[in-house]
Amino acid sequence: MRLFVTGATGYIGGSIAVRLVAAGHTVRGLVRDPAKSGLLTAHGIQPVLGSLEDEEVLAREARAADGIVNAANADHLPSLQAMLRAMEGSDKPLVHTSGSSVIGDDARGDRLSDAIFDEDTPFVVAPAKRARHELNGVVLAAAAHGVRAVVICPTLIYGVGKGLNRNSIQIPFLVEQARAHGAVRVVGRGLNRWSTVHIDDLAELYLLALEKAPAGSFYFAENGEVSFAEIGEAIAARLGMGRVESVPAEEAATAWGAGRAYYTFGSNSRVRARRARRELAWTPRHASALDWIRDEMPV
Repeated sequence: MRLFVTGATGYIGGSIAVRLVAAGHTVRGLVRDPAKSGLLTAHGIQPVLGSLEDEEVLAREARAADGIVNAANADHLPSLQAMLRAMEGSDKPLVHTSGSSVIGDDARGDRLSDAIFDEDTPFVVAPAKRARHELNGVVLAAAAHGVRAVVICPTLIYGVGKGLNRNSIQIPFLVEQARAHGAVRVVGRGLNRWSTVHIDDLAELYLLALEKAPAGSFYFAENGEVSFAEIGEAIAARLGMGRVESVPAEEAATAWGAGRAYYTFGSNSRVRARRARRELAWTPRHASALDWIRDEMPV
């Protein structure tokens, strides 16, 4: 297939693009910075200069491609609408990247929630995440207009990226904070838990979704779960630090921003990827983020 990937210079999109190239597909990747074009080419990805604001470029690529992976921004509605309009009536796949903080709660690191969601569980969506939830609905509704629209909702992603950006969001940020402060810092007591997924397993799920996911499908991506207290202890062991500090959520919000403090690091986000296993025969191979941190995480 001839595929177009937004976010091709990023951690998720870049890793997916490299996997698609390895599977024999022709991949074109959106790149904002011309200086990175050659780096994409070196990974076998054809660069397309532009940004999410360039709706004409996005529409042109959508019409020319056999399928799209949208991995640049989970919340950018205009760019998504431009591609979906261009694909109407084509029955071509568009796989959109969301994120499991959409069902995150307000635990502030101090509470373990017993709520575990799968694709068929009614979602509980906090006000701050309703726009993302509604955007997911826009994607899924495109199935009624001749687009094989799919949403993949990753959890906490770990592992070394295969593209230009090698680092994920959550674990590298905590490592950076630990190096700056001399101790690993977690929001509250770190009792909150997130489901996890390795980047290689996630990229495999996108490949399967492009090939055979039904129109209107929503998939969580997870294989295991872990608390932030456990993540903090594993990072401390890997870095040779003796302690993990508890940071009140309000203090973290001031230092890191409210979104990071209350959702990225302070919420519970527990899900089960039942539909991907059942419908796509997705079989993730990596099951322990803690083992990866302790034994494989680059330092």
